[in-house]
Amino acid sequence: MSDVLTTPLMHVYEQDNVRLTNFAGWMMPLRFTSDLEEHNAVRTSAGVFDLSHMGQIEVIGPQAAAALDYCFVGRCSTLPIGKAKYTLIVTDEGGIVDDLLVYRLAEQEFLVVPNAANRLVVLDELTARTHTFDLSVTDHTTSRAMIAVQGPLSQQILKDHLDPNPATLGYYRCLSSTFFDKKRHIPVLVARTGYTGEDGFEISIPANEASWVWETLTLKDSIWECGLAARDTLRLEAGMPLYGNELNTSRTPYDVGLGKMVDLHHEFVGKTALLSAAQAPKTHLVGLVGEGRRAARAGSVVTLNGESIGEITSGILSPSLGYPIALALVNKEISDHTDVEVDVRGRKLPMTSVTPPFYRRKQHKS
Repeated sequence: MSDVLTTPLMHVYEQDNVRLTNFAGWMMPLRFTSDLEEHNAVRTSAGVFDLSHMGQIEVIGPQAAAALDYCFVGRCSTLPIGKAKYTLIVTDEGGIVDDLLVYRLAEQEFLVVPNAANRLVVLDELTARTHTFDLSVTDHTTSRAMIAVQGPLSQQILKDHLDPNPATLGYYRCLSSTFFDKKRHIPVLVARTGYTGEDGFEISIPANEASWVWETLTLKDSIWECGLAARDTLRLEAGMPLYGNELNTSRTPYDVGLGKMVDLHHEFVGKTALLSAAQAPKTHLVGLVGEGRRAARAGSVVTLNGESIGEITSGILSPSLGYPIALALVNKEISDHTDVEVDVRGRKLPMTSVTPPFYRRKQHKS
C-alpha cells in the first residue's frame, strides 16, 4: 500500500468508512451508498465525483500550440482560448497511448488532462516529443485536485458557489473562476465537461482546498457523493470508451470508431501509420442491446450466424434503461439492428447491434 497514491479527500473517505478500491495506482471511492442510488442521482439530480487521480499537466510557452499539434492526432493550435478538445495521443505505429482532454487557457498556455493510468506515460511522451520546442511541461497532478459535479441540477447547485455563474459557460469550454461560500473564496478552473452523458462541470482546485470544496457541495440535499462504480455505468450508457477496455496501444483510432478524431492534414507522431490504418480498420466498435436481466461482460464472445466475430469490451445491465447494454469490438462491419449472440457464462444471450450512445439527455445549448 505504501506506493499507492491517495487524493486530498482520503481523510474524508476514511472518516465516513467509504468503500475504496485501488484504481490505476490510486485509492479511490468505489461507492458511498449503492451503485444504483448514485447512478440514478446523476441522471435525475446531481452527483459529485473525486477526479483527483486524473492527470493535470501544463504545457506553457511560445511554441506550446505547435508542439501539441505534433503530439496529438487533432490540432490544438486552432483551439480558441477557453475551449476544450477531446483528442488522442498515439504511438509511432498508431496505437492509442491515451484519450485525453486539452484546455487552452491562454495564447501560450494549455492544460492536458490524461487518464490516471496513463499520466506518467503521457508526461514522458509530451516531454520527449516537445524537447526541441520552446516551452515547459509541468505535472501539477499531486498539487491540485479535481472535483466533478454532474447531472441536470449541476448548474443550479454551482450557481451559489461559482462566480461567474456557470450558466455563462458553454459546453466544452473552460474559464478561470472563483469558488466561494459566505466566508471565503478561492480561484479555480471550471470546465463544462464530463464523463457521464449528463450536463456537468469539472473543477480544478488547489489540493489543500479540496476538502472544503467537497464539504461545501455535499451540504446540498440535491447532490450525492458518487464513486467509480456509478461513473462506469454512466459512461457506458453514454457510449463513452474506457482506456483498458475499448482503447489500448494495440488498437488505432480507426479500430475503435474514433477515426473522426484524426486530422491527417497536419504532422504528428503516428501519422504515417494512421494513413494506412484509415484504409483498413482491423476491428469495428459496435453497441449491443439485449433483453432480460443478464449482462454480457468484458471478454464474452460475440457470434453472428454461429461464427465468432469479436468480443465484448464493456457490458452492464443498464440502470437507466433496465436492459443489458454493451460495447463490442468485432472483425466485420455490421449494420444497426443486426441480431447476434453473446456467450454469457456458457449461455447464449441474444443481442442486437445499435449505434451508441444508449442513453441521451436533452442537449445543452452552447
